[in-house]
Formats: sequence, C-alpha cells, structure tokens
Amino acid sequence: QVQLLESGGGLVQAGGSLRLSCAASGRIFSSDAMGWFRQAPGKEREFVAAIRWSDDSPFYGDSAKGRFTISRDVAKNTVYLRMNSLKPEDTAVYYCARSTSESRLNQPSSYDYWGQGTQVTVSS
Repeated sequence: QVQLLESGGGLVQAGGSLRLSCAASGRIFSSDAMGWFRQAPGKEREFVAAIRWSDDSPFYGDSAKGRFTISRDVAKNTVYLRMNSLKPEDTAVYYCARSTSESRLNQPSSYDYWGQGTQVTVSS
C-alpha cells in the first residue's frame, strides 16, 4: 500500500514559479517510477513528467520540456516538480502517481497509486 500526498500548489502570476512535492508513505522500490500528471477542467489527464527511481532518469511531456524539472529524494521518499515560466494554460490539478513499470510512463494506465492532487492556478 502506497499513499501519496501532494503539496505546493497555489496561485501564481504568469512567468512565476512553483515547486510541487509528493511525499510517499510506503516503500518506493528501485524498480518503480514516479510521475506527475495534470488535469484541467473539461480536459483529459495529461502527462507532465516522470522519473525512474533506480537511476534518476527524467522524462517530460511536451508541455513541460524546458520549463519544468522533476527530481527525487530517495531518503525522503519524495518527488518534486519545479515549474518555471508558468503560463495560464498550466492551470490544472496536478497529481503524482507511482508506477511499478519503467516504461510507458506517459500513460496513466501504467500507474497504480495516485495522490489527491494539488491545484495550480496561473493568472495572466
């Protein structure tokens, strides 16, 4: 059983930055991966970024490339998402999730545990 708790969301002006955190209770194994997704009202859940727990390899969705950075702290069982140069279109609920696979990390179906989400609102 893994529980994921996101934090760090909020209201920020366009061009600003936020850092999201996702703390996992329960063990994250070296064969696992952690991901961030987001969902805006009326839209499908979108892949943002993922990281392999074994070797720290990051993967990014197109919307995140060049602006967002995913990282992890193994000792704290925590994954982070640093978001810079935020745009109004980044407004969404951001979810973290755990995958027991290291492939297809851009697919929600690859993840078995999800957090409750944290709201990010970017004003213009």
